[in-house]
Amino acid sequence: MMRALAARSAALGARALDLLYPPICIACRAPVAEPGSVCVQCWRTIRFIERPYCERLGTPFSHDLGPGVLSPEAIADPPAYARSRAVALYDDGPVARMVHGLKYSDKTYVARPMGQWMARAGAELLAEADLLVPIPLHRRRLFSRRFNQAAMLAHEIARHASVSVNATALRRVKATTPQVGLTRAQRAANVQAAFRVEPDRLNEIAGQRIVLIDDVLTSGATTDAAARTLLRAKAARVEVLVFARVVTHG
Repeated sequence: MMRALAARSAALGARALDLLYPPICIACRAPVAEPGSVCVQCWRTIRFIERPYCERLGTPFSHDLGPGVLSPEAIADPPAYARSRAVALYDDGPVARMVHGLKYSDKTYVARPMGQWMARAGAELLAEADLLVPIPLHRRRLFSRRFNQAAMLAHEIARHASVSVNATALRRVKATTPQVGLTRAQRAANVQAAFRVEPDRLNEIAGQRIVLIDDVLTSGATTDAAARTLLRAKAARVEVLVFARVVTHG
């Protein structure tokens, strides 16, 4: 009886809050029916990544070339990680607004739906994973931002997958400059030797099938450097799951 009354009270409270603060689109703030969702217009403009795509990089193909096909980029310059997956292509629309809102505007509430979408997009990776490792921030950037958006996304993904999160074994020991505006070669040089697994944390990484978590994959230089560090620490395999990825061709 008391439990039923408590549930009814909670439902009435939620309705009252909806009347006072109607749910809004997490990308554009237009009215929506459910909290933590996007409006119809934003949904239509998000370019979700679905098969067919490169099995290694997760970049979409315009035509279905058959199962297991790799893109020319994956063949010519394969990354250290085994596979990467993303929810959507990165552009200046709703995807960018969600990413920027989380990272720069303290809109931490968008992490929950973003993480839910990532869990769905990366289901095949998560099914085989032992550990989620968010791309770490350098301590100075973490102090100024107050939170690591990749760690928030990792914990939200863990809510939907039976995989634990280790947000401390991989450290960012080099205060890199922002990657925006750098060439591919400059990005790679910028993150060289940026990550480390301390000797007393090696046992947390060795033998583990790891999925690296981040918000956006651009050139892949950061995730590649992090993956190489984890593989040197004897990780069994490293894969990558992000919310959005930049595709500069096609």
